[in-house]
Amino acid sequence: MGKAERIRRQSAREKIAAQQTAARRAERRRQALMAGGSVIAVIAIVVVFIVIKALGKPAEASGAAALSGSVASEITSVPVSTLNTVGQGDALAFNPKPIVPITGGKPLTSGGKPEVLYIGAEYCPYCATERWAMTVALSRFGTFSGLHFIHSDPTDIYPNTPTLTYYQSTYTSKYVTFVPVETLTVSKQALQTPTTAQDALYKQYDSPPYVASSEKGAIPFVDFGNKYLLGGTQYNPQVLHGKTWRQIANALRDPSTAIAQGADGAANTFTATICKLTNNQPSSVCAMPVIQKIEGKL
Repeated sequence: MGKAERIRRQSAREKIAAQQTAARRAERRRQALMAGGSVIAVIAIVVVFIVIKALGKPAEASGAAALSGSVASEITSVPVSTLNTVGQGDALAFNPKPIVPITGGKPLTSGGKPEVLYIGAEYCPYCATERWAMTVALSRFGTFSGLHFIHSDPTDIYPNTPTLTYYQSTYTSKYVTFVPVETLTVSKQALQTPTTAQDALYKQYDSPPYVASSEKGAIPFVDFGNKYLLGGTQYNPQVLHGKTWRQIANALRDPSTAIAQGADGAANTFTATICKLTNNQPSSVCAMPVIQKIEGKL
């Protein structure tokens, strides 16, 4: 074999080897791209699921859980017979003057109806206590939806008090407008901000002479149409401790329980106060002898 032929064959072999090497590199790149593409596709699918879940789930207050239908019904439809039996219960023993008249205030209305303004916070154990009574009372005049369960601050007095939150709830009524403002979450993060007008009422009436100096700025703040003011927690928060939400809902319907004596007794006081705003409408609620008797004390 001549020298020229050897050189030609060597060049051909080198060319084939180079082509094979290039082909192997191309295959490795293709496989790497496919693997990388699969990872990206998986990540994209996971992100899509997360976004869909986030969009499908409404924002909730910290640690909030939706009420089951049966528990919600028990809370918002306490039998009239139970409420009549309880009267004011033992609430007056805990707070002998729960409702304070407001003098000279411009009527607070909304949508042509008297307004009940509530300013509280999810962490607050006293707000936690009063929400049970407020919910029972207001349910006699209208309908709640979107209520959620929470516990109060685990590090505050009466820690982890089981309760409801009004954040993202709605309330409809022919007789009264209920405006709730939950200012902070259970972990004391900002939640809702009172309007300028709401804040002005809070500063004006949540101070002497309507409340003691030591209670200035305390919550819950409840203004009944600028005619009456909640003058402090109405019953002992301790009766709620160690209970589940369902146990509390059940107890509200049994007049012999400490929870009914406290929360239902407070609810009757709230009911009578609202009746004073609505000119005793509806009569099916406000004409009850128990409610009329409480009205006479306001």
